[in-house]
Amino acid sequence: MPAPLVTSVDWGDVVTTTLENRSKKLSDNITNNNALLAYMKDKSRKPFSGGREIIEELRYAQNQTFMFYSGYEFLNITLNDTMTAARFPIKQASIAVVISGLEQLQNTGEEQMIDLIEARVDGAEDTFWNQMSAGIYSDGTGWSGKQITGLAALISKAPTTGLIGGIDRAANPWWRNVSVNANTDPLGVVTSTNVVQYMNKTTICLKRNQDGVNLIVADNNYYLAYLSSLQSIQRITDGGGDKVGMGFTGLKYYGAGKSVDVILDGGKNGQIPVNTMYFLNTDFLKYRPHTQRNFKVVGGNRQNANQDATVRIYAWAGNMSADNLSLQGVLWQ
Repeated sequence: MPAPLVTSVDWGDVVTTTLENRSKKLSDNITNNNALLAYMKDKSRKPFSGGREIIEELRYAQNQTFMFYSGYEFLNITLNDTMTAARFPIKQASIAVVISGLEQLQNTGEEQMIDLIEARVDGAEDTFWNQMSAGIYSDGTGWSGKQITGLAALISKAPTTGLIGGIDRAANPWWRNVSVNANTDPLGVVTSTNVVQYMNKTTICLKRNQDGVNLIVADNNYYLAYLSSLQSIQRITDGGGDKVGMGFTGLKYYGAGKSVDVILDGGKNGQIPVNTMYFLNTDFLKYRPHTQRNFKVVGGNRQNANQDATVRIYAWAGNMSADNLSLQGVLWQ
């Protein structure tokens, strides 16, 4: 994206970081609302250390040899498959931080206000995680198919088609998430008067014994609908609960036997699609960075033989994965 136009002379990185009358703290004007990414990095991260793909072992059927029997009756010892594996490709991402020899000279001495490298690293990190947050909601086809596999693929609005982890959802109903389309549902489009009914309906569909939804993520419209519906017995939090705890705007929802955090991932420049609410069981939905490429410098400082400049590459490798999609849901219109 091109930099915004300015009317003053030179507001490049060197001037910004060395001008005497500048504040010693750079103002962040680029970071988006990255609530789900922050949660997944903190609570649902499962690093991996190698292999050609990210493998999720999963059980898809019951053992069919169970039987009640009497006396000398022959027992069922037929071999039957109950397990398989979902395979997710390793995706890669990088961002570069560059500084010229002249900029290093200009950014030294008493007039230095902010270390130039640190300022550029901060900017690169913000940009990097903004892009990763967009990827978490993607279908994985962006950047010519090199983008991470996000919720648009894993928790699809059309869950009866497509391959996820190499498993065909059309042929395997047990690999389909729940999708509730408010445009065609008898309850009608989501409003403050019916949003709780929709949430109840969806969470109950995703309840299995002790397993159930443990995080709900909403865009601005659905979050506001839920906020407007709140009654006095429902508790508003500041994001300081056990599950969120990272300063994001949060509410509480009680359904299907447990209290669940409802977080806003709209806000300013949020990446979640409009009119969307995801119902997640993060025990079975995972953020999988590689242990050696989790936004780490690779190759040290790099210099071309014929250029007075230094480049530092930050790299990441991994993907999102899942081992049970039937316990995930999306409400949308």
